[in-house]
Amino acid sequence: MDNYEKRGYLNSDFKLFHLLDTKKQDFEYHYHDFDKIIIFIQGNVTYRIEACTYKLEPYDVLLVSHNDIHKPDIDPTVPYERIIVYLSPGFLQAYQSESYDLSACFQKSKELHSHVLRLHSMEKSSLYRSVTELEYACTHDGYARDLYCQVVFLEFMIQLNRASLTNLVKYLPPATADKRILTIMDYINSHLIDDMTVDSIAESCFISRYHLMHLFKDETGYTLFDYITEKRLLLSRDLLKTGISVTEACFNSGFKNYSTFSRAYKKHFHASPSDTIKEQSFF
Repeated sequence: MDNYEKRGYLNSDFKLFHLLDTKKQDFEYHYHDFDKIIIFIQGNVTYRIEACTYKLEPYDVLLVSHNDIHKPDIDPTVPYERIIVYLSPGFLQAYQSESYDLSACFQKSKELHSHVLRLHSMEKSSLYRSVTELEYACTHDGYARDLYCQVVFLEFMIQLNRASLTNLVKYLPPATADKRILTIMDYINSHLIDDMTVDSIAESCFISRYHLMHLFKDETGYTLFDYITEKRLLLSRDLLKTGISVTEACFNSGFKNYSTFSRAYKKHFHASPSDTIKEQSFF
C-alpha cells in the first residue's frame, strides 16, 4: 500500500503562516489531521486534491479538508507565496447552530467537488480585509492577543462562509481528466463500511472491471484498493479519537478482520490503535 505521509501538526484551534518559497520544493501526496485554508498569492502552481486538479490564480482560496489526500505541483522558477491557515475540525464544530455553521464552506466544497474559491477582485472584498486583519492579529503582540486572534479568525470564517453561500465567489470546477473518477470516489467514500469488490464498484459506476482499475490508477496515482484501505484507516483513526473501543473502530470503518486492521494501522500510522486512544487522553 502506498504510504501517503501525514504532514504538519496542530496543537491549537488554528494557526496561520505566510510563506514565500524561492527554492525548489518537492511535495509528495500527503494529508493532515486538520482542515486547511490556503490563500494563494503568487506563483505557478497546480494543486491536486483527491483526483481533482486546479491551475491556481492569484487570490484563489483552497479548502482542504482533514484526511484529503493532496499535493501541489510547483514551478521552481517562480516565487511561490501563500497564506495558510490550519484549523481544528473540532473548533469549527463548536460554532454550529440552527442559523449558522462555520464549516458550511467545506461541506459545500465536498458537495460540488470543488476545493477552490475564485475571487476576481480580492483587494476590494471584505474577505480580503479579514485576511489582512487576521494576519496582523496573529503576528503582532498586544493586549489579549490570543483572544483577539480568535475573534478576528471567527470574523474571517464568517466572511468566507458568507461569500461562498451567497455566490459572491465562484467554486471552481475541477479540471479532472475523467469525471467518472469523481463518481467512483463518491461511491467508495459513501460505502466504506460495506463490502466492496472491484465488480460491485464497477457495476455501481457503470464501468467495466478492467477499465475501472486502469482508469483509477492512471488518474489518481494509486490503486483502487490502496485508496479504499487508506480511507478506511483514516476513518478508523477519527473514530478512535471519539473515544470508542479499538474493536468498534475496526468494524465501523469497514475492516472485517481485527488482525488485518491492527497490522495495517501500525504500518500506516507507526502506532497501534490503542496508542491513538492514549494520545487523546492527554487532551
